[in-house]
Amino acid sequence: MRHRAYVGIGSNLGDRRANIFAALQRLRAQVRVGAVSSFYESPPAEGASGPAFLNVAAAVCTEHDRPALEHMLEALQRLLGRGPAPRLGARPIDIDLLTFDDWERPALSARAYNAVPLAEIAPDYAGRAEDGARVRRLEHGMQFRSDRQGEAPGVRISLNRAGVSRVRRVLHLDVDGRAAAFNGEFSMVADLAADRAGVHMSRFVEILEEATLDVLARESRPMRIEQLAEAIAREIARAQQTAQAEVRLRAEFALERWTPVSGKRGEETYTLRGIAHVRGDVARRIVGVEALGMTACPCAQDMIREHSLHVLHEAGFAERDARRALDVLPVATHNQRGRGVLLVGASGDDELCALRVEDLVEIVESSMSSETYDLLKRPDEFFVVNKAHRNPKFVEDVVRSIVGRTLETYEGFSGDAFVFAGQHNDESIHKHDAFAEVFGTFAEFRAELRGATVMPKTDLAGWLRGARSESAATDAN
Repeated sequence: MRHRAYVGIGSNLGDRRANIFAALQRLRAQVRVGAVSSFYESPPAEGASGPAFLNVAAAVCTEHDRPALEHMLEALQRLLGRGPAPRLGARPIDIDLLTFDDWERPALSARAYNAVPLAEIAPDYAGRAEDGARVRRLEHGMQFRSDRQGEAPGVRISLNRAGVSRVRRVLHLDVDGRAAAFNGEFSMVADLAADRAGVHMSRFVEILEEATLDVLARESRPMRIEQLAEAIAREIARAQQTAQAEVRLRAEFALERWTPVSGKRGEETYTLRGIAHVRGDVARRIVGVEALGMTACPCAQDMIREHSLHVLHEAGFAERDARRALDVLPVATHNQRGRGVLLVGASGDDELCALRVEDLVEIVESSMSSETYDLLKRPDEFFVVNKAHRNPKFVEDVVRSIVGRTLETYEGFSGDAFVFAGQHNDESIHKHDAFAEVFGTFAEFRAELRGATVMPKTDLAGWLRGARSESAATDAN
């Protein structure tokens, strides 16, 4: 923003406060609004009639030059209901440009209803009002001293997590070295001490805005999803004065894909996930993806195969020929649309930077019976169906495959690295759905693959807190 300015906003007709708030909201859509003064009340100017005026001053930053900004303010007044009126008549809204860079409105000091609010947010103008006694600051404005959240609760029990969810924002993130805009959805929580009634819920959203702007100002390029989540989590812990805070972020993104046979180009949509948990100076971070695919049921396929073998026998086929035919041809079964989830956590930046989102998607998709596509020509449809029926999977098979492929792909990761795999299938012939999950540290999975018994393994919440179950730690070692 190249220019700095101050504007005065006033109203003496209708709901004065609501009119001023409406003007500020409309103003924020076109310029960056900074500090806003308290409400000040003053009688109409000499020779004017009508109710007392309510006024505020606001600091703005803008790319507009002065004529363009003044034109925008005039248009804003008309939009908010100000029509033709006598020069000193009552009006629902009045927006004046007070200063612009080095320019100052003529006779500003004589306009005490502007000069006094301006002095509150711009100390250089203190004492400039010629008749400031006629302007009264409202003690009961929109600043409230009550702090119910800081009081003691009726039941003195500390809470593990309190916060807000489904906060949506447009974000600029770095995904595999490429910067792009995403529609993000945040969940932000903090712990709560036993002597505090609540956290400041609105403060979470305010912190999100401040941290996002701070990141944009500080970084030369967009951050990775887990870095942004960590920056916001640290701000939450500081502002809410809590021992720990956690931020979870989801963002839809697209990858370029080609259909398997026809080679048609398209973009497939996936979900990017980032989690950061901050406790003191220690941060734990997670990167993950969600991807859609399909599975073919092995159980139903085995039953169809067994039945088909009997039918072929009855039709006169020899045992060897019947089995050979069933080995060559895909056997029918029912299918499910599945959503696979892979989350990988690491403490060090080197390991996290090694996690490419496209690789994580490949691990999830290849662990199901087949990947799926938005666009499928007839040869592509045959390919996907044939592939899935030759590769039947239970949900349990999928999550085990995701973990196995992850351990193989990132074999150089430390034992403290974490992996979570989940699969949720929308059943086709049942009225219920099916799901499976598995989680643990790399050390725990490696030990289990060597034959050790590692139960229970570290879950997501435990890993984020830096805690491992005693039995899991002992068996993994």
